[in-house]
Amino acid sequence: MVNPPMNVARLAAVDATQAARLLSEVRDATLAGQRARIAPRPVIEQSWGRMLRSGVDPDHDFRSGLLSSDEVRRRREESPLRPVLPVLREGLLSVADVAQHIMVVADADGRVLWREGASQVLRKADGLGFELGADWREDVVGTNGVGTPAVVRRPVQVFAAEHFVRSHASWTCTGAPITDPRDGRLIGVVDVSGPLETMHPATLAWVDSVAKLAEARLRELHVDSLERLRSVAAPVLARLDGRALVVDRNGWSAAVSGMPYVRRVALPKSLAPGRRWLPSLGSCAVEPLAGGWLLRVAEEPLGTVTRIVLDLARPGRSTLTVSGSAGSWSRELSPRHAELLYLLAVHRPGRGAAALAGDLFGDPSRTVTVRAEMSRIRRYFGELLQHRPYRFRDDAEIETMLPDDPRDLLPSSTAPAITRRRTAAQGGEAGAR
Repeated sequence: MVNPPMNVARLAAVDATQAARLLSEVRDATLAGQRARIAPRPVIEQSWGRMLRSGVDPDHDFRSGLLSSDEVRRRREESPLRPVLPVLREGLLSVADVAQHIMVVADADGRVLWREGASQVLRKADGLGFELGADWREDVVGTNGVGTPAVVRRPVQVFAAEHFVRSHASWTCTGAPITDPRDGRLIGVVDVSGPLETMHPATLAWVDSVAKLAEARLRELHVDSLERLRSVAAPVLARLDGRALVVDRNGWSAAVSGMPYVRRVALPKSLAPGRRWLPSLGSCAVEPLAGGWLLRVAEEPLGTVTRIVLDLARPGRSTLTVSGSAGSWSRELSPRHAELLYLLAVHRPGRGAAALAGDLFGDPSRTVTVRAEMSRIRRYFGELLQHRPYRFRDDAEIETMLPDDPRDLLPSSTAPAITRRRTAAQGGEAGAR
């Protein structure tokens, strides 16, 4: 019989010391391959499994080199989180300081870029290597409130010995990912951390709420920037013949001429002026504009797509790369798009809306949600996908790059079809033992 996971927040609110002691027993038993009398929470147990498979030493406090002050400054200036720092400070700092916590903001690479709060707690954080420029990715320092939310793409509270590395067990950390509302890409993590005795069960909801406020502010800023770009685009497009559109740096349309409105165009990771191939438009003349790009669509065939590579090997960083007669193109995927494209890669003949709804939600009736999501993907990736049923184009070679261990496949996904594949891999390993 499987032991139920403990309610960490409830127990810690009553007696933090007892909760820490019990979690230490749970951690030691689990890492020794034994059954603990109380099971770790699933999000923690899964993280511990990833750490064991990646070779993180639970008894060794590994610290990668700090970024230089110049590099921290450069990353701050370029960070998409910079405009929402006032939202994070207003929502977190005053309470964090009183509660003997610190606020930490890290970028998508897990590097600490900002760190503010109670001075005595900052000094304690220094002792853990929780410093400006430090690397707090999960596969570097183990289960923690910065790296783990970045992998699973949801808020996580890590209390006491739920930290994988033993030296972090005197700490409590609560982090929430912040994603770019324009494309679902992870842009960083905000974390509130402090000594063990400062843990509060409401911290998780608090940090998550502030992270969502930051994302809402990013949406407002995006709308404002599109309005400014639209004012630049209107006179430019008025002078042109043929199909053309003006998009921002992330591919969102500000204005369109000579063609149906396109909400967004998927752009490669790096785009430069000149003749370029884009999956949804074909060959385009790309010209820079203040805050965006002018795309002039060539009246010629799309070109032949020969190879599509879906790279899921890195937890939390999925990409799609397309190669063909017109060149190559690559783009980072949101978690939902990574799930859907993986399912289509597994089922090459195709998948209907009901089947995909069952795969994603365990409910074949949720076809409206699936069709809406697939419509978005097909707008972004154009001729790469076909429908009735949904599938990759038949003439392309599809390669899927998976993690070394199948249990690390799309760790943020809760889709039944994907969790079954992880479970099957775990069962296969247990059978081998």
